[in-house]
Amino acid sequence: MIDRQEVRKVANLARLNITEAEEEEFTTQLNSILEYFDQLSELDTTGVPPTTRAIETSNITRADELSPFPAKKELLKAAPEQQGEFFRVPKIISTDEG
Repeated sequence: MIDRQEVRKVANLARLNITEAEEEEFTTQLNSILEYFDQLSELDTTGVPPTTRAIETSNITRADELSPFPAKKELLKAAPEQQGEFFRVPKIISTDEG
């Protein structure tokens, strides 16, 4: 069972400022969750393989295909800055060891 002191400690570790009312509410909620896990631990899972999902899924993303952009010149015209056939963007990598 979790008490308010443990909830306060976890909130402090997570850098959360919670009120006393929230401490009480979270204590009740976390204890309900733990009671539910206790109920689940009573189930006989002998012979049940570990899974990460309740149902099987497969990768449904499409394969990447390289294709030229049909309106490249118009796209480059809309860029704030360009350098030849490329977009010019601000440098974002710093060499400072600071």
